[in-house]
Formats: sequence, C-alpha cells, structure tokens
Amino acid sequence: MNTEFELGGINHLALVSSDMRRTVDFYSGVLGMPLIKTIDLPGGMGQHFFFDCGGGDCVAFFWFPDAPDGVPGVSAPKGRPEQGELLSAVGSMNHVAFHVPTDKFDEYRRRLKDKGVTVSPVLNHDDSPLGVSGEVHDGVFVRSFYFQDPDGILLEFACWTRTFEASDVSHEPKTAADRTAGKDRHAATA
Repeated sequence: MNTEFELGGINHLALVSSDMRRTVDFYSGVLGMPLIKTIDLPGGMGQHFFFDCGGGDCVAFFWFPDAPDGVPGVSAPKGRPEQGELLSAVGSMNHVAFHVPTDKFDEYRRRLKDKGVTVSPVLNHDDSPLGVSGEVHDGVFVRSFYFQDPDGILLEFACWTRTFEASDVSHEPKTAADRTAGKDRHAATA
C-alpha cells in the first residue's frame, strides 16, 4: 500500500502515433477499446486521442505533424521478446501490458491471431535462470504473450497467476555505475 499518495492506477499512458486513423482502427477496431476523447491541439500542433483500456485507465496517443520516426532498438524494442528483442533506450517506453482475465487468456490470444495479428508464443514467466517455463507450475507468476501495433509499439496481454509475497522482492537494484561497467565489459570482449 502506498503511504505517500493515494494512487488509483494509471490515468493514461501517452504514446506517439504516425497515423491516427490507423491507430484508431487498431485500438478500437482490433482491440475493441472505445475511443472516449479526441482533441485537436492548439495552433495545429497535432492531435491527442484517448482509448478506454478498462478499469478507469486509458491509453492515449499524440499525433504530431513533424514527429520524427521511431528508431527500433532505441525508442522501442526492435521486435518481440521471443525473437530476442527486448532492449530499448533509457527513458523510452519498452512495452504496454494489458491485464486480461486468466480464464480468457488463451481465447484472447486465439482471437488476435484470427484478426491477423502476429502474436508471440505464450510465455510463462517464472524465477528460473531463463525467466520463462514451457509449462505452468507453482513458480509461474504471470502468463503473457506479445504483439505489436501498426507503429511497432510492443504490447502484451498478461494475467497474474499468483499473489506476490515478501520473498518476491529479493534483488539488489543496479545503478548507473553497473550500466557503465557493463558497457566496459562488452567493449573489452569485442
């Protein structure tokens, strides 16, 4: 429980679209998220549209006429995690995970495939050295699969499979110095 601020979740996450019509078609047409608010920004700066993603939360998109193109591997991952692509730049938005009901998880994956969306295999995330398991077991804490929107934004449907305990927080946070040391290590082996 947050003792500092009474937060009720994510009000909205704002991303950038290259083609708002295509974004509306995907998020409302394919994913079924109602478009609940549209704004034309003042002075011809662009647009800002909001989609209801459930639970009182929204995914929003800006469209800017002069927005630079995204750079795969910098502004977002180049592909999906099962393709070995997870890296994105500091300060970038890596992916958006939508919570789905456990009992609808497999059906939703099949539905997206039927709509022509390329989806990853199901990943059963656990605490093993690889971080995933081919089967569901007591150590799996979330099941998920990944897909991308028309701009390459990495999306995930995920469902928690167990309640977290104090023992689930067991890793020392890395620092900027660890990041620099990692770069030096890679340079030395290149």
